[in-house]
Amino acid sequence: MLKTLHELDSKVLTDMKYRVWQANLALAKANLVVLTWGNASEVNRELGIIVIKPSGVPYETMTADQMVVTDLAGNLLEEGALNPSSDLPTHVYLYQQFKGVNGIVHTHSKYAVMWAQSGRDIPAYGTTHADTFYGPIPCTRQLTEDEVVTAYERDTGKVIAERFINDQIDPLAVPGVLTIGHGPFTWGVTVEKAVETAIVLDEVAHMALFTEMLNDHRDVLPNYVLDKHYFRKHGKHAYYGQR
Repeated sequence: MLKTLHELDSKVLTDMKYRVWQANLALAKANLVVLTWGNASEVNRELGIIVIKPSGVPYETMTADQMVVTDLAGNLLEEGALNPSSDLPTHVYLYQQFKGVNGIVHTHSKYAVMWAQSGRDIPAYGTTHADTFYGPIPCTRQLTEDEVVTAYERDTGKVIAERFINDQIDPLAVPGVLTIGHGPFTWGVTVEKAVETAIVLDEVAHMALFTEMLNDHRDVLPNYVLDKHYFRKHGKHAYYGQR
């Protein structure tokens, strides 16, 4: 595998590391992470590699060349590399299950974590939510003791995928999830888009919290408004923004 990695176009790998590094720095800049929390990754399925943040390295001192390269199963591909994020198996599992996803972000952003700790989906109360998420943001079930002991990080990915499969949720239409008692994961066609979605998720979590504080009988957004706001930004008939 090392020979294969060395034969890659060095610019492709350098560019991937730079994008992942910048994505991780963007999480800190947006105040979605503190200390060494959180991680971002990118996959290139054609080349068979994942690039992810190293474990426990402060954002202030982290560099692009410290980004960790693995194969699609999470095996290290560079000699002398730092340890990858402990959440790598979750990323690996999600890349295997969600084929249209090329970038994944995990944070412990404050308002999203509040909802994750409550064990609740985030309802689609308003158009800010509907612009990015086509329906409620789901929360996973609790992992079993056996899942936590045996393969905690991998099975975190499993319960995420399970919720989307069981409820027939399109992961590209609802590009984020809350893992119960833990925090949010977001994703996108690029790692930059996954970061953007992480920002939106925490904002709508904040808005939903205060919506319920102001009116605990508030109805969710009507489907026709949800449709209008989501599809004006997504799909072949989208008209928001510049072409």
